[in-house]
Amino acid sequence: MESFQRDAISVDVSSRLRELREARGISMRTLAARSGLSANALSMIERGKTSPSVSTLYKLASALGISITAFFSTENEKKQVVFLKGDERTRLSFTRGVFEALGGENFVGRVEPFMLTMESGASCGPHDIVHTGHEFVFCLRGKLDYTVERQTYRLEAGDSLLFASRLRHRWKNPTNTVTNALIIISGFAEGEEPHAMHWKK
Repeated sequence: MESFQRDAISVDVSSRLRELREARGISMRTLAARSGLSANALSMIERGKTSPSVSTLYKLASALGISITAFFSTENEKKQVVFLKGDERTRLSFTRGVFEALGGENFVGRVEPFMLTMESGASCGPHDIVHTGHEFVFCLRGKLDYTVERQTYRLEAGDSLLFASRLRHRWKNPTNTVTNALIIISGFAEGEEPHAMHWKK
C-alpha cells in the first residue's frame, strides 16, 4: 500500500454507524428491518466484530436516508472549492477493501469522487446498485469487472467506463492481485443522495 493510504484518516464504521442511528432515534431492530439485514448482523457491525460489504453500507445509508459519505463523519460547511492533500483523505474499510473519499463530502456541488482499493475477490456485494446521474470509472491498477445491465466490462489499468447510473450495476475484482479504481458519480437529482440506493425486496 502507498504511504498516503497508511497516513490517511480511518473511520471507525462501527461507532459512526451507531452515532448516525442514535442521532435519528432509530432502534437497532428498526434499522435492521429497514435495511433488510438481520439484527444479529447489524449488532456485529456496530460492535466492530465484522466489516460490512460495500452493498451493506449502501443498504444502511439508504435505510438511514443519508449518503454513504455521511459515514466519513464530516460536519464541515460545504465549500465551493475543496483542496485535499493525499494524507488528508478519509477512508473507510469494507470487506476486502478500502473506500477513500476525495472531497465530495465537503463540496457544495452534485459530484462525489472516491477511490476504491480492492483486494483479491473483493466485490460490491450481492446486490445491484441503482441511482440517478452518471458514473465514471477509471481503472488505475489491476483489473476490474463492472457489470452494467448484465453486460460485463473488463477494465485494466488505463481503461475507463461511463454510464447512466439508473442502469443496474455491480463490480468485483476477479484477480488475485490488488485493484485500484477512481469512481466519480455526478449529475444526480437535486436533493438525492447518490449512494442512497433503491433496494427492492
